Amino acid sequence: MNLAALHPNLRVRIAVGFLQRLLDSMVMSFMAIYLAFEYGVAVAGVLVVTVMVLGVVGTLAGGHMSDARGRRRTLLLGETGVCLTFALMAVADSSAWHSPAIVYCGYLVNKFAASFAMPANDAMILDVTTPESRKLVYTINYWSINLALAFGALLGGFLYNGHFTLLLTLAAAGTVAIAAATYFLIAETKPEETEQGETGAAAEPRGSILRDFANGYRLVLQDRAFGRLLVAATLFMSIELQLINYIGVRLARDLPAQDLLSIGSWSVRVDGVEMLGILRAENTVLVVALALVAHVVLRRVPDRVRMYAGAGLFTAGYMVLAVSDTGWLLLVAALVLTVGELMDVPVRQALLADMVPAASRTRYMAVYNLNIRVALVVASLCITIGSVLPPWGMAALYGVFGLVIIWQYHAILTPSAARAELARA
Repeated sequence: MNLAALHPNLRVRIAVGFLQRLLDSMVMSFMAIYLAFEYGVAVAGVLVVTVMVLGVVGTLAGGHMSDARGRRRTLLLGETGVCLTFALMAVADSSAWHSPAIVYCGYLVNKFAASFAMPANDAMILDVTTPESRKLVYTINYWSINLALAFGALLGGFLYNGHFTLLLTLAAAGTVAIAAATYFLIAETKPEETEQGETGAAAEPRGSILRDFANGYRLVLQDRAFGRLLVAATLFMSIELQLINYIGVRLARDLPAQDLLSIGSWSVRVDGVEMLGILRAENTVLVVALALVAHVVLRRVPDRVRMYAGAGLFTAGYMVLAVSDTGWLLLVAALVLTVGELMDVPVRQALLADMVPAASRTRYMAVYNLNIRVALVVASLCITIGSVLPPWGMAALYGVFGLVIIWQYHAILTPSAARAELARA
């Protein structure tokens, strides 16, 4: 399958997703710095946590509305809100007004609106893909997102000091294009429900909005296989975030300055902070360079093998990052964990797509997307735990996370394999 064979909605959403991640990385990566300079570090921390909490509310609200009212309407509401709040932030940060309080209010509503639209976007990808095409689609999307994050962070880093208003203006203009693409090029993909409901049973009368909201998410939380995949995804993300949390702190504090490369009198000498930057850049470059290649090379490898091996390599790489003080060994570990990441992530996303019922796709994706928020909390707690445990203790903790991930995969895949064998018989 190639890009031309994909559903038109899907091609548009991949392009739009690239631009969204580019703009988000270009601006939102620096909002914590902006708030810290305006209000102090302690207050900025509270403000950012408030944004995260409202983002969770937006995700759940968007998931419910998309399943009840449709993907396109939800996307348009969310993307219009993002556009308007970027414009408000640009005006509020300009020299004519300069109101940090209004900038923060715009930031707060912006993240709510972006979170509101996210589950509908994820569900639309599921609506227009087949089980055969999903690994390729998720690989392309994963590659596109990483490329956008890299370019966005680079562009934002150059323009943030002295040109923050320009960044916000560019973001507002970009989101106008995103909303226009959704309005003119995107068709509704929400599966049609019959009067009998999805299972053919008589449809129940609708209750209040809050009751419908609670009942919809109650059914999601009762899905045990989905719960296992959510646990695995949360632990996987918790390990990944260690690089900018505990491992980043350890490298900055403990890694001795050393030569990575030496030719005669010329050498590349790095300290812990510089090594952290190199490791992050290596991971991003390798994902962008190898994602599509990995899809071709690994397409005949069984899903079970890819997920087990991917989780194992990913965890092993981070265990080495937790204990090693040798620059070249750290670089090799980053290569290993990136290979594990590329083996695991597209298959896990395709597995999620296969287990999500059509009538509740967006609610499922809304709950699944909360793994990032929970992982952020776990990763932050690991900084505190790392102040008590030695590096080898943190590596052992990552190993436990990895074993739990593989255990959850095994519990999900074994019943699936048994059902597939029964169906073949």
